Amino acid sequence: MLKQQLQIKISQKLSPQQIQLMKLIQLSTLDLEQKIEAEMGENPALESGVENISTENQEMDYEESTKIETDEIDIDQYLSDDEIPSYKLYSNNYSSDDEDRTVPLSGGISFHQYLHQQMGNLILNEDEMQIAEFLIGSIDDSGYLRRTDNELIDDLAFTQNIFVEKNQLERVIRSVQSLDPPGVGARDLKECLQIQLEKRKKDRPEVIHALKIITEEFEHFSHKHYSKLQDRIGITQEELKKALDLISRLNPKPGGALSSTIQNTHVVPDFILTLEDGKVEVQLNRRNTPQLKISNDYKEMLAGYQVSQKKSKPQQEAVQFIKQKLDAAKWFIDAIQQRHLTLTLTINAIVEHQMEYFLTGDERKLKPMILKDIADKVNMDISTISRVANSKYIETPYGVKLLKTFFSEGLKNEEGEDVSSIEIKNILSQFIAEENKKKPLTDEYLSKLMKEKGYIVARRTIAKYREQLDIPVARLRKEL
Repeated sequence: MLKQQLQIKISQKLSPQQIQLMKLIQLSTLDLEQKIEAEMGENPALESGVENISTENQEMDYEESTKIETDEIDIDQYLSDDEIPSYKLYSNNYSSDDEDRTVPLSGGISFHQYLHQQMGNLILNEDEMQIAEFLIGSIDDSGYLRRTDNELIDDLAFTQNIFVEKNQLERVIRSVQSLDPPGVGARDLKECLQIQLEKRKKDRPEVIHALKIITEEFEHFSHKHYSKLQDRIGITQEELKKALDLISRLNPKPGGALSSTIQNTHVVPDFILTLEDGKVEVQLNRRNTPQLKISNDYKEMLAGYQVSQKKSKPQQEAVQFIKQKLDAAKWFIDAIQQRHLTLTLTINAIVEHQMEYFLTGDERKLKPMILKDIADKVNMDISTISRVANSKYIETPYGVKLLKTFFSEGLKNEEGEDVSSIEIKNILSQFIAEENKKKPLTDEYLSKLMKEKGYIVARRTIAKYREQLDIPVARLRKEL
């Protein structure tokens, strides 16, 4: 049975250009360089360099030519995240007089390579060597083997075609745990600390006490029940303190020291802020971003095909291909220019809002600022400001800062002035740093101290800020 139905529907659709622009805005400077190089490699109509004035008429001819429908263009090849290569490309298109803002990185072997080098010292047969190699590959960057025995047995069977019993697997795991750094290959924190203590000489009583605390009383140790530890281990407070000092010097992440040395932690700022004669100037960091243009050769080819009166099917396909590449190149160049404009407007609005901070470098001068404040100033959507703030860095006279760190909620002090939550967190950190560790300050008492200082902050807010600062509760901050 046929029925007629009237339906009103409101929907919002993004054009391919808008999608491309949003993806470009959230890229950092290094990622943008790679994106440009990848786009130039895939689109022959896109070139680097300054546009030649003599080609102006050709460009006008191209603009006046019939545009193909966007549905006929494979937009996915221009918007896919997969086209960003895993290697880095550099453009030497800057003067030797320009200031070099990069820091050379030292080379070295990775954490897993370091473990593989030690495998020759293990006394294992050929099958056990393959198991050990698999186990080393399963260790995470912190140095832990975060897989159960059953999971490891299944993986060895399905991926390596190696069938192993639990007792044999346990023996190989013990061999891997004998490698350096001490504690590597542990299944949890308790086992990690236990391995490190077992490798120490037992000629001191604090080593014996510490090993007993970890192996037998780990739960009381993790909750800092010091009085129970004294009673159950049968030691004095001074002996307990020595044992705890020894445990505190152990490495809870044995792989962290090695893996961190080979990570590229160098940050290339997206904006550069300078302070001269009391004036703040900020600009985009475009040193390695080449100037883009549309290929003159492709414009000439398109003009040549259009002069021809009769076009064969191969010629029509060639015109289609050339138009597709030219349109894609023009879209990409326009998106890059729009990205630069969006970033410039956003950073200028942020600097204007936080001018007192950028003039002095004093974090107490930071004003409360949320994404909506900047979005209203530049007349853009909040999501656009969020994409800019979450992934961009600015170089200032006071260090390289992530833009999102300048955004914070606001509170009012006793005088009714707006105070940034960043200032509240700094004062809270100072109170906790200066507290008596034998009697740490509770959240309720910290709230009272903040009120005495002129900041009205509820206990729940104190707890929230403390968690954001990664500071544990008072009970876990207690020391002997």
